[in-house]
Amino acid sequence: MGDRALLVELGEGISPLINKKVRELFVGLDKQAPVGVVELVPAYRSLLVVYDPLQTSFFELEQQIKKVQETSDPSRLPTPKTVEIPVAYGNEYGPDLEWVAEYHNITPEAVIRLHTQPLYQVYMIGFTPGYPYLGEVPEALHTPRRQTPRTHVPKGSVGIAQKQTGIYPVESPGGWQIIGRTPFTLFDPQAKPPSSLEMGDFVKLYPISAEDMLNWQL
Repeated sequence: MGDRALLVELGEGISPLINKKVRELFVGLDKQAPVGVVELVPAYRSLLVVYDPLQTSFFELEQQIKKVQETSDPSRLPTPKTVEIPVAYGNEYGPDLEWVAEYHNITPEAVIRLHTQPLYQVYMIGFTPGYPYLGEVPEALHTPRRQTPRTHVPKGSVGIAQKQTGIYPVESPGGWQIIGRTPFTLFDPQAKPPSSLEMGDFVKLYPISAEDMLNWQL
């Protein structure tokens, strides 16, 4: 990945097992950071290792990473927490709910029921600060992205893209199908840690009414 980073790929596709390997390597390198490592960026199936080429070389770092991987210990992983997050679905909060229902030839109520069924794993944090990529939605809800992304997606919006679902912690552009919104704060730069969720955590979504949404925000 250029002259300042290397990418460690640990598998293909979305898989809890592959993601666990990513987290194990991330924790191992975080605890035993090789000389020259500047930053670690974990994702679904890979780990980007950014380094200072004046302190180490690609080949030296490759060997050190392999050593850490060989001695990885699952017990090093932090205990994941389960966070319940309320979502107001449809209307002004979920402008794409009706479209998603029509796409799957089901009712909006069925979309909500399917979307709140799983216990979602946080596969990675990215895109914007604190943005959790959650998976996987039930197969009956696998939905394509919007053909034209929005330039403005409100903070707290809950969207679907293919087999993933996610929550926009801050206002930003976005191309996911927006089916709801949460009053839950996912990112606070003043908090420690600033992100409410971490890679490996679990999320349980539950529906609330528009009135509940307004009361929560008061």
